[in-house]
Amino acid sequence: QAQFVESGGGLVQPGGSLRLSCAASGFTLEYYDIAWLRQAPGKEREGVSCFSSDDGSTTYSELVKGRFTASRDNAKNTVYLQMNSLKYEDTAIYYCATGHCGNDGTYYGDDSAYWGQGIQVTVSS
Repeated sequence: QAQFVESGGGLVQPGGSLRLSCAASGFTLEYYDIAWLRQAPGKEREGVSCFSSDDGSTTYSELVKGRFTASRDNAKNTVYLQMNSLKYEDTAIYYCATGHCGNDGTYYGDDSAYWGQGIQVTVSS
């Protein structure tokens, strides 16, 4: 049974940091494009980052560029999202997902994509 389990969310003050993890089991991340996405209340889901397995590059949303860093550890079959300098507007449910990264870094999923369960990140003073 394939699983993609997220952890590391929580409550943080503005300017603080969190690291999210997505651990895969039942499938191997090595040759997948991996995206981080988020959805805030009342808003549509938006892409945060997209890692292309073809060239090893990561494209970030302009909203998080310079503050968030995505990484992966193939030995642990786990991907990470390091979030620094967090802002109120970063509050959302965050998801990891497999799929495809377009040339501009836009995430494209399909019916066979693996998704994490979603994890809450709340930035509040």
